[in-house]
Amino acid sequence: MTEKKPNRVGVFICHCGTNIAGVIPIEELKAYAKTLPNVVHADNYTYMCSTPGQEKIRTAIKEQNLDAVVVAACSPRLHEPTFRKASAAGGLNMFIFEMANIREQSSWIHMKEPEKATQKAKDIIRMSVARASLLEPLDTKYIPVEKSIMVIGAGVAGIQASLEIADSGITTYLIEKEPSIGGNMSRLDKTFPTLDCSQCILTPKMVDVDRHPNIKTMTYCEVEKVDGYIGNFTVTVRKKARGVKEADCNGCGDCAAVCPVTKGNEFDLGLGPRKAIYVPFPQAVPLKYTVDFNSCIKCELCVKKCGDKNAIDLNMKDELVEIKVGTIVVAAGFDLYEIEKKEEWGYGRFDNVITGMQFERFINASGPTGGKLIRPSDGQKPHNVAFVLCAGSRDQDANPYCSRVCCMYSLKHAHQIMEKMPGVVPWLFYMDIRAFGKAYEEFYYRIQDEGAKFVRGRVSYIEEDPATKNLIVHAEDTLLGTPVTLEADVVVLASAIVPKATTELLRNKLTISRSPDKFLLEAHPKLNPFSTSTDGIFLAGCCQGPKDIPDTVAQAAGAAAAAQVPINQGKVALEPIAAKVSEELCAGCGICEAQCPYKAISMVSLADGKRRANVNDAMCKGCGTCGATCPGGAIKMQHFTTPQIVAQIDAFLLGGGQ
Repeated sequence: MTEKKPNRVGVFICHCGTNIAGVIPIEELKAYAKTLPNVVHADNYTYMCSTPGQEKIRTAIKEQNLDAVVVAACSPRLHEPTFRKASAAGGLNMFIFEMANIREQSSWIHMKEPEKATQKAKDIIRMSVARASLLEPLDTKYIPVEKSIMVIGAGVAGIQASLEIADSGITTYLIEKEPSIGGNMSRLDKTFPTLDCSQCILTPKMVDVDRHPNIKTMTYCEVEKVDGYIGNFTVTVRKKARGVKEADCNGCGDCAAVCPVTKGNEFDLGLGPRKAIYVPFPQAVPLKYTVDFNSCIKCELCVKKCGDKNAIDLNMKDELVEIKVGTIVVAAGFDLYEIEKKEEWGYGRFDNVITGMQFERFINASGPTGGKLIRPSDGQKPHNVAFVLCAGSRDQDANPYCSRVCCMYSLKHAHQIMEKMPGVVPWLFYMDIRAFGKAYEEFYYRIQDEGAKFVRGRVSYIEEDPATKNLIVHAEDTLLGTPVTLEADVVVLASAIVPKATTELLRNKLTISRSPDKFLLEAHPKLNPFSTSTDGIFLAGCCQGPKDIPDTVAQAAGAAAAAQVPINQGKVALEPIAAKVSEELCAGCGICEAQCPYKAISMVSLADGKRRANVNDAMCKGCGTCGATCPGGAIKMQHFTTPQIVAQIDAFLLGGGQ
């Protein structure tokens, strides 16, 4: 058998402006590359990713008869697809390409040590050339796509994404775990900076979703399990026992009127009551009642009142439904930080310390007080209201990030107080006002002109006067450099936005990543903010990070467009960099199945009774975990074969070039 000749390699070095060239002498690097084994051509350009740079690659492949290409530039995460396409345009198989990252791994991290940075860049290029010399062509596979999409979460992000997808003619499954769609936006009174009525702009969209022929809305449902891969996901959804037949309930409310059980309404954050059979709020979609089985005493008064409609079934059980979809959009929303953890502000101990969301329910006309802000301790009108911004945000002991909306919604609250309660003075304690959006800065100036008082400084602690239940706010005015004390009737804490408590469980079912702040992680923060590490799963809204309503809607529309691409193409191209199992060597031990983080390996039984590992190419990410753990060496990684990796190691340890 004739041994295959090593590839003829071309090396192309990018200046990346001054990112690389400002630290590493490019001409020296180019001269070194020409001395490496199997290198027949070396060139450089200011921006290799530009059209002239890519043209250099295409031309050299043809004129120098190259078999493989190495580009020494930035991270493969950014431009590897660009250079693969350039190689393919020159006539090569796009997988006979290697990228040497000499920017992040050399010039940036060693910018104060140019000599060491240069030597490291030579090492990286030498190792890349050694591997490129042995690369082999791979074939791209295609799989068919299920022509439907699932959207998980029905807040404003999920609603917008569903409407965008459904309007393009694609069947859309909208899954919501609460009895109604609408999410946190349905709790708000007004939205900044235009002061639109939140329900007035959201409710029509909720109704559109309910009436859209391509949207199948499933409320009071949760994702139980997710199997499959891009184009062919099978999602098991748990339909929680509602106790009410949706098709028969007309939303008349007769059942709730006779229910003897009363408890706090979660939609009003416990500030108002509801019955054991209830709708969360008057504009709920669908307007169908739900039985809270944890509170229901099974007196059956509601069943008798419902009468011939026969819509109530107190013996209803959960159901599991399997749904096949091509792609998934995650719009799981957010929670508010458990602000009682900041004990110095007294939330949960002092009656008149409330959160911004509780303020929304008080000031909302459909809220528990009909739109009047009161002191929870005695129901009286307050005269002084203090707002504490960055409550749990930009705090190393809580959440170091900015929640992006706290400044603006606190300004809105100040305006609502001055508008609805003349004579009441809002005091805002802030670190700095972050008004970054369109017309936000103007809104800030408007609130200043209306008479709100601003104190720049963090609130150190809050005390309560036991006799009056008034609150004594202690802070430092950093502009005056002096401690300040304010007696307020009510204190409103602008709580931080955090991921939902259930997001982590959902993340594990979807096999997607999260960032250090526990929000779901996008594929790339700038160039691919909608996608995730798992192909076919996209992100929309605050599950990816804090954002206001305009940004949420914009991201939802983007995620919807990205999720439609595989559906409209009708097939999905698979990266051929996957694990391959040798039937002769596999002992069927199952260690690889247990270790695979992408659930891409399953054990199959053969006719002779033995077991063998089987890799699903669509789910495999080529991470190599299975190959590293296989005790029999039965798993080979395509594109990362043992000879290719050994060649890289040898090149590093043994050196080479001049």
